[in-house]
Amino acid sequence: MASAPPSPTQQDQKGRYRIATGAAVGLAGALLAIVLPIAFLLAAAYAPTGFLSLHQTGLIEATALLILAGAILFLISLFLYRRGFAQLRKVDTRFSVASALCIIGTVGFLLILIAAVVIIGSANSLLTCINGHPTHALTCLRSGEPLGAYTGLVGFWLGWIGGVGLVLGLSAGSSRFHSRPIGLGAALYGVLLIALVGPFIALVVTFPGVEYLLLLAPILSILAPSFVYGGSRPRAR
Repeated sequence: MASAPPSPTQQDQKGRYRIATGAAVGLAGALLAIVLPIAFLLAAAYAPTGFLSLHQTGLIEATALLILAGAILFLISLFLYRRGFAQLRKVDTRFSVASALCIIGTVGFLLILIAAVVIIGSANSLLTCINGHPTHALTCLRSGEPLGAYTGLVGFWLGWIGGVGLVLGLSAGSSRFHSRPIGLGAALYGVLLIALVGPFIALVVTFPGVEYLLLLAPILSILAPSFVYGGSRPRAR
């Protein structure tokens, strides 16, 4: 005889576990792709000596490698989030849109991976263009490596759409599980999406002060998955 389908409680447990795992992987991805690269650039700007000098090709290559590794983790994280939403969709239709948007975001992160590889292969030319000024990085990428810039740009916007799905799914999860930390994590992810828009618009249209938006990204990228993990991880019995 065929086994009975999982009960809503079992579906909730599986979905919640996958969301918690996605949050943990996303936290690691944020450290590699956002926090450390920005820390390197800030250190190079205020203490331009040794390896952390923007005149060193190694810094550009290391930063691109961190972004590449972080993008891989973000891809895995989004996949796990989507699996969690897909599991919960079986008992709650509110997760259907979130699951679909996360698929679009997955395509975006694949394009970001391609862009990171292009950046690694052209570190010398980017280094010459930046010439010790970290605020020139976006402009130099746009003018010197249009393939990497615009592949990354398209990838970002598709990934951003996936982020919208993530916010919708976590908001629904907060309601379903009666978990305020998950809801707070969803709100912080939403603010992060807004903060990340400016730097990527600057790849197309330059406007002053865009670099200051980057200061919000490390804080939000750490806090958001931390709250989601805290609100969704299995509780000890």
